[in-house]
Amino acid sequence: MNIFKRYGAAALVAAAGFAAALTGQGVALAQSASDKPMVVVIPFSPGGGTDILARIITPRIAEKLSTVGVVENKPGASGAIGAQYVARAAPDGKTLMVGSISEIGINPSLYPKLPYDVERDFVAVSPLAATPMILVVNPASPIKIIKDLLDMARADPGKINFGSAGVGSGAHMAAELFIYATGIKLTHVPYKGTGAAVADLVGVQKDMVMFTTLPSASAFIRSGQLRPIAMATKQRVASMPDVPTYAEQGVTGADMEYWYGLVAPQGTPAATVQNIHKAAQEVIQQPAVVESLDKQGLEPRPGTTQEFADFIKADMEKWSKVVKSANIKLDQ
Repeated sequence: MNIFKRYGAAALVAAAGFAAALTGQGVALAQSASDKPMVVVIPFSPGGGTDILARIITPRIAEKLSTVGVVENKPGASGAIGAQYVARAAPDGKTLMVGSISEIGINPSLYPKLPYDVERDFVAVSPLAATPMILVVNPASPIKIIKDLLDMARADPGKINFGSAGVGSGAHMAAELFIYATGIKLTHVPYKGTGAAVADLVGVQKDMVMFTTLPSASAFIRSGQLRPIAMATKQRVASMPDVPTYAEQGVTGADMEYWYGLVAPQGTPAATVQNIHKAAQEVIQQPAVVESLDKQGLEPRPGTTQEFADFIKADMEKWSKVVKSANIKLDQ
């Protein structure tokens, strides 16, 4: 299934101008670029879905491009620090970012003073993968189904906390969608990354819930350290068929899929972008990679550079509407 189909033809046509900019011609490569390693920036701390995905694919993509691949975590400010770093990097194809719904799709609507501009600063390279969001709790929690959470939250509004990778992160927005759809009140506890939030949920925060990506939670679910409550999807996920969906438990309007893709600094030459795209698409379809991604709850997302550019535009428009309807206002 292609990640881009959900938006329909109208959104893709509206995105044409932006897509042209994202896939446009860039400046010439510096002569020394061939000697540099390919650095793939992760704008979040280790342990999250973006980090896990990057460490699976980066060495394989680098090998296809006959270079050395290095993963660098540059967390902070809901992905803005890493994104700004990549936006200002030389457009020579040697600095890339595994972008996601957070800093590419959501942040532009959430923060009025971002230190980067998605349309101006980045070129779309390749879609990579996507995963559903999942609601999890510590096994000691009395919450076993969504109804338990709703009943507790309505009995004592604001008492139940939810953890996230930071203000404005995908996990934060998944929770806000759930809150908006159900009308309950939860208290946000932002962390400096998904890994830290999950670690606390597993260890000490037994009264907290978390809306997170499947890769961030799957190992802990399988080991019995986290209890899955529901998938933020309309249909059950093949890798965890026993986990019911939001819809099965009476919640609609809160479904959310977390997507990932490669982006590069604007001005990266079109030929370089296409070479990286070709390598990335080949890698995410390798049987060993597909198997590794599946174990993490990730599904490869094939697509052209043009389709990915269109998708980014449509996703930004989607989250702009969500942020406005939920009246979420943040400063940056």
